[in-house]
Amino acid sequence: MPSISIVTVVFNGAATIRSCIGSVRAQSVSAEHIVVDGGSTDGTLEVINGSQSAVASVIPGPDRGIYDAMNKGILAATGNVVGILNADDFYAHEEVLAKVGEVFSDEAVDSCYGDLVYVDASDTSRVFRSWRAGSYDVSRFYRGWMPPHPTFFVRRAVYEKHGLFNLSLGSSADYELMLRFLLRHRITTRYLPETLVKMRVGGTSNTSLANRLRANRMDRVAWRVNGLRPRPWTTLLKPLSKIPQYWRR
Repeated sequence: MPSISIVTVVFNGAATIRSCIGSVRAQSVSAEHIVVDGGSTDGTLEVINGSQSAVASVIPGPDRGIYDAMNKGILAATGNVVGILNADDFYAHEEVLAKVGEVFSDEAVDSCYGDLVYVDASDTSRVFRSWRAGSYDVSRFYRGWMPPHPTFFVRRAVYEKHGLFNLSLGSSADYELMLRFLLRHRITTRYLPETLVKMRVGGTSNTSLANRLRANRMDRVAWRVNGLRPRPWTTLLKPLSKIPQYWRR
């Protein structure tokens, strides 16, 4: 089974970072957990330092934002496979990384992804949205599809070959990276049809209409920088495709 590195980016996340670290530590297979702190001032570092036995390394800030921090973590990773787990998120069960590892035991697989649910920040048993990604088909990108980024695991060699997050894309940097990997370079991927990650409600790109419109503009840029041409409706369908998630619970 290939070795796995998990990168967690945090800034003033004292309220949730312990849960995040605990979910990685509780996995039935061990993983290198790298935490990148953006210069927290709320006690986050104290929580991380109290969990040092579960964290392989802590990279201090400041940084140029969340995707710069993710890049730092990816560059520091030594595992064959890299996953990103946000400080507000946690794995759905203790076998997530074991199942991911099994997928990557097939050397022909470059990446994999699964489903994600959005949960209440206080009562994580309460589900607000369920993101069922579905099987991969390259044509789905043209209909506004993308896999949930926190469930997206990639071989480190892919990052080394095709690059890291593009910091000029703002909150669409994860979308651009998946377009680049899956659509432009056609890396292989496999769908794990189950919930892998639980995400506490919130998120930078969806906090206001202005942010959503800004994200939509950057989504269009993500296609352009890769020399790809979306359909006229592609970036409009991307947010609309999320509507069914609210009644899948």
